[in-house]
Amino acid sequence: MKNIGTELNKNDAFQKKEKYQLNLIESLGTVYENIKLGGGKKAIEAQHSKGKLTARERINLLIDPGTPFYELNSFAAFGMYEEYGGAPSAGTVLGIGKINGNDFLIVANDATVKAGAWFPITAKKNLRAQEIAMENRLPIIYLVDSAGVFLPLQDEIFPDKEHFGRIFRNNAVMSSM
Repeated sequence: MKNIGTELNKNDAFQKKEKYQLNLIESLGTVYENIKLGGGKKAIEAQHSKGKLTARERINLLIDPGTPFYELNSFAAFGMYEEYGGAPSAGTVLGIGKINGNDFLIVANDATVKAGAWFPITAKKNLRAQEIAMENRLPIIYLVDSAGVFLPLQDEIFPDKEHFGRIFRNNAVMSSM
């Protein structure tokens, strides 16, 4: 097949827009690196001092060596709950990784974020993880290290069929699949 040739016009306007976009990408990368710190360096050190691993460290040990972990929804809760110190990545790490050569959806509580406590958005992120697992027929693995519901916001986490309680229903559905 013959290639259709085009020539990119890298005029001043193009270069200005390109620089702007590259700066945005760099800024996004910086934000993501901060999100990956969860509750911060001190919280990570506290985990390690207890002989515990962080969520991402546990995931890295679980998946096949040398295979990628495709993290999803990393920016969940970005800019939310600032009055409580924030909830980077909604206090959970989720993504797809290979274990014994098979794809799995993995959800791990990040105990560096409020001892792994659940915020309202954490329930939504977990429901999305289950949805992805069911739609793609992926087994799901939970690496639980959680203090339970974040108490100052417990009145916003409902055990009904459309919220927190849905997680238990979905687990039963996935089990039968």
